[in-house]
Amino acid sequence: MNDRSPVPALPAAELDLPIAGMTCAACATRIEKVLNRLPGVDASVNLAAEHAHVALSGETAPEAVVEAIRKAGFDVPPAELELSISGMTCAACSTRLEKVLNRLPGVQATVNLATERAHLHYQPGLSSPQAAIAAVARAGFAAVEAGLDIREQERARHAETWRRDLRRFWIAALLTLPLAAQMPGMLAGGWGGEAHHDLIPRWLQLLLATPVQFWIGARFYRGAWAALRGGGANMDVLVVLGTSMAWVFSAVVTLFGLHDQHVYFEASAMIITLVLLGKLMEARAKARTGAALDALVRLQPRMARVERDGKLVEVPVATLRPGDLFVVRPGDAVPVDGMVESGQSALNEAMLTGESLPVDKTAGDRVFAATLNGEGLLRCRATGVGGATLLAGIIRLVAQAQGSKAPVQRLADRISAVFVPVVVGLAVLTLAGWWLWSGDFAQALINAVAVLVIACPCALGLATPTAIMVGTGQGARAGMLVKNAEALELAEKLRVLAVDKTGTLTRGEPAVAEVRPAPGWSREEVLRLAGALEQGSAHPIARAVVDEAHHAGLTLPAVDAVRSHGGKGIEGRVEGRALVLGAPAFLAEQGVAVPAEAVAELAAAGQSLVAVGVDGAYAGLLGVADPLREDSPRAVARLHALGLRVVMLTGDHEVTAAAIARQVGIDEYRAGVLPDGKAEAVKALGAGGLRVGMAGDGINDAPALAAADVSFAIGVGADVAVEAADITLVRNSLEGVADAIDLSRATLAKIRQNLFFAFIYNVLGIPLAALGFLNPVVAGAAMAMSSVSVVSNSLLLRRWRPRRG
Repeated sequence: MNDRSPVPALPAAELDLPIAGMTCAACATRIEKVLNRLPGVDASVNLAAEHAHVALSGETAPEAVVEAIRKAGFDVPPAELELSISGMTCAACSTRLEKVLNRLPGVQATVNLATERAHLHYQPGLSSPQAAIAAVARAGFAAVEAGLDIREQERARHAETWRRDLRRFWIAALLTLPLAAQMPGMLAGGWGGEAHHDLIPRWLQLLLATPVQFWIGARFYRGAWAALRGGGANMDVLVVLGTSMAWVFSAVVTLFGLHDQHVYFEASAMIITLVLLGKLMEARAKARTGAALDALVRLQPRMARVERDGKLVEVPVATLRPGDLFVVRPGDAVPVDGMVESGQSALNEAMLTGESLPVDKTAGDRVFAATLNGEGLLRCRATGVGGATLLAGIIRLVAQAQGSKAPVQRLADRISAVFVPVVVGLAVLTLAGWWLWSGDFAQALINAVAVLVIACPCALGLATPTAIMVGTGQGARAGMLVKNAEALELAEKLRVLAVDKTGTLTRGEPAVAEVRPAPGWSREEVLRLAGALEQGSAHPIARAVVDEAHHAGLTLPAVDAVRSHGGKGIEGRVEGRALVLGAPAFLAEQGVAVPAEAVAELAAAGQSLVAVGVDGAYAGLLGVADPLREDSPRAVARLHALGLRVVMLTGDHEVTAAAIARQVGIDEYRAGVLPDGKAEAVKALGAGGLRVGMAGDGINDAPALAAADVSFAIGVGADVAVEAADITLVRNSLEGVADAIDLSRATLAKIRQNLFFAFIYNVLGIPLAALGFLNPVVAGAAMAMSSVSVVSNSLLLRRWRPRRG
């Protein structure tokens, strides 16, 4: 007889899993077969949607389904989820909720008190949005999936909550005012003196204090109960414990006629009133920290004028699709990203780039959603709509950065996790110590109440995120998009900055400045052959050569057997002749000698060199000039003033690199560095533990950007590549790097100030209360103001402005 208990069946479930790696119908069929072999699994795979719908009867766990897909050679990519959280009151709440979410299988979560957001990375099949929302509810809070579409609802909800709490505060203030009138007498006679009790009968004090305690203070009881039910404790627990102890003691004394004891109704009522006032001020200040993101969201136009069947009709922007033709009238905002088909005007792009000067637009130029049109009429074709616009990408990135955590916050999180239990323990010790020492229970009780209400985990929880919110918001207004809080923190610590030349120090618009044909060759023939070989390349220098050939009216022949040599050069066959083109050193490797005199002369002028060889013989040399940005020397000077060592990395000839470096004021450079070698150069610059940043265009410099501690992608916002680097600079200027580092330093200074205020407040306040030097009313007022002071200090970052030459 088998005496083993049967294994309980898993609950039935349905999974909708994203599948990565499918290329054809055979892939989908194979996955279906693999999954349907599992016991109790009924699966169907949709190739077009790249999803698998799996019904589980209870015999197979979701983990086994995911593992089977991976064993079949495909993947279930992780997903991201952002939840809007309501009900958090302090850092202890956010810390506890973070632990609850991270206990879910396959979930990595961060919870931000200031933004009231939870950001989750989760594994579909192991967890789901519904499971995360249910976990939040079990912890005593409420959650909905966040998105740009609910921000208006959130603002309305917060505004209504603020108005309701404001009304209740005024009611509490009116009820508390007669009790507060006793404070001068209390202070004159000492805490516990007789004088202040004679002003108002005790039964009237009870009638005044009770609605404040249990009606106005109901929010604190609800918050405390939700926290305790979820297995934790928060600031509400401290407020409820402290005020309830004072009210219950006073009520017992009043109802039983114990006239030799004092009552403390004024303490319980005033603490609740003051804490509510602090919460109102904190909510108003917190709303201002997110003002930059709200302003970006409000920039999105709601309606667009679109050509339909030869007529102009006004339609919601949400209905536009790529390829639609739309018209932007003078003074209107551009509804979506697009390309100008006809018309001429100047657009104000300050809301995206931070640059106030209008930008001229004509046929073939790109326009971006929310930018403001000047006096001309533009007819444009939509290229990016909905979430694919530059503005939508900026909003996503700013929201992501504001919801992320900086490493400097870790200490505060660890303290917040144990803060409330420790404070309760200290209050119990204060009560017992004072009672045993003085024999006066009332005095012991009131000192314990002071300990409970002076302690404030909120200030610790708000110190970092509020500064990050304001800092990243100010950055977005100036055209700097910070990917996460860690990048903002690390930018302050940079000591070395590696900069690419093309597109970073220069305009990134190279043009052929000079053609030096070898004896026996004409300028046109050298240019024609070079253009033919380069016409398939997307490199900026290759485009410059092709453009110059077209401008000369040359017809470019076909090319075959093309072979690229990774940043060195290119070879192929044109009209039956073997061509090789690239840097002079590359041609030397191919056995083609380039005259040193010509190389030295063009390189000394700061031109990039392109040598041409035909059938193993030297044919000519092209000098390609890429004009320096006007503000590059000023940007380098600012970076030096910030204490950074600036190093230029370029694939150019040594003489060319020296000329460019001299013009911009850079003392250190690395010449002849190929794209794959820039990453190694960045790593070498960090030898000895130095923090190294890398600034480039985010395209050819991708390996070097990835190798840096902090990467700056310059000007890639125009291609909606706003996540190409740690910090993306929408404006095409190296000065943005100096601005970003300056902003990082300002933000980190505020964070350190906030943490100092929060720590010193609790370190000094709790011992003073325990030693009897603070009465509960003063302690409650101090606690109410502590969070407000931290948020207000963060708001001072709104004064930060980027420097403009």
